[in-house]
Amino acid sequence: MSEVKISAEPRTEFGKGGARRTRRAGKVPAVLYGHGEKPQHIALPAREFAAAIRHGGINQVFAIDIVGGSTTLALAKAIQRDPVKDTFEHVDLLIVRRGEKVTVDVPVQLTGEAARGTLVVTESATLSITAEALHLPDHLEASIEGLEAGSQVTAADVKLPRGSELAADPEQIVALVTVAPSAEELGAEAPEAEAAEEEAAEEQPAEAAASA
Repeated sequence: MSEVKISAEPRTEFGKGGARRTRRAGKVPAVLYGHGEKPQHIALPAREFAAAIRHGGINQVFAIDIVGGSTTLALAKAIQRDPVKDTFEHVDLLIVRRGEKVTVDVPVQLTGEAARGTLVVTESATLSITAEALHLPDHLEASIEGLEAGSQVTAADVKLPRGSELAADPEQIVALVTVAPSAEELGAEAPEAEAAEEEAAEEQPAEAAASA
């Protein structure tokens, strides 16, 4: 994965008020640190940053061109999002060097189809790996093709790109293959859920009267 060049401006306003004004201006408050460098408070263009993350994933490396300064390679170490607006609230950027290896969490995608009559349960959506900073994969793949009920996929079964090493426990479970519930079982669960909802609804008026 190649780096994405993005411009940045030094930030002089701090605190919640300053952060709000930065976001209203269409920018994301961020802090750049690492390799013994003094932390720099910067603002990134929100649309460009969002597009890069959407295209390259959470481990996208940026070439940050700071106005009045030099260009620095950095990896988004922590991203805060607004859960309602789905916008970026703040970003912690870790300085990296070419050729340097870093440890990151990478999303895992299951490929293929398990045997008929089974249900696949994802236990770990990401795995921790160590790889060169400028060659981080945007995802990993694990095959579930033809797996029967009772099978499991562990971290050791996941395909790693050349030059990458598994940092997670090899026995960490990524996915489990179980017997899919029958139509009768699903039908039996529905009345039980409805009965529980009706019972809860009947108890509410009594509780309200008691509190009154």
